[in-house]
Amino acid sequence: MPGADSAPGTHEPIRTHTKGTRMRNMTEQQWRAFVTHGTRTGKLSTSRADGSPHVTPVWFLLDGDDIVLTTEKDGVKGRNLARDGRFALCVDEDRPPYAFVLLQGRATTSEDPDGMLRRGGLLGARYMGDDRAEEYAARNGGPGNLLVRGRIDRVIAFAGIAD
Repeated sequence: MPGADSAPGTHEPIRTHTKGTRMRNMTEQQWRAFVTHGTRTGKLSTSRADGSPHVTPVWFLLDGDDIVLTTEKDGVKGRNLARDGRFALCVDEDRPPYAFVLLQGRATTSEDPDGMLRRGGLLGARYMGDDRAEEYAARNGGPGNLLVRGRIDRVIAFAGIAD
């Protein structure tokens, strides 16, 4: 698993942004904490059949070196990922000093109902609270849905963009 666009544990120097601001690469520990903090959503990019990008906000979990989410089998995300598993997921902080993590990799899809219910419950707990976790799992873990597991093979992560 790469760190912030580098090998795990590598601390890269501060980069100077084109406008003179100083951005800091996040370490692997920092980007993992960043993407799992609270209820940050991700912007998932997939490729349409014609090659054009499709970007949509998603709820997700970080499970080791994978991202996990659920989606509709016949929706644009589901069709795109079943056909071409390549993805990019951007998680950002939209307040100063700004930060972002971009996770890239290849996803697989599954219709395993037990896996969808289990992961759907964890997604529901993260984003809606423990009291609504089962509701989310039932709504998004049944027939017509997919469990998506994306293996992360590249990470680009910067903090302090506006510092």
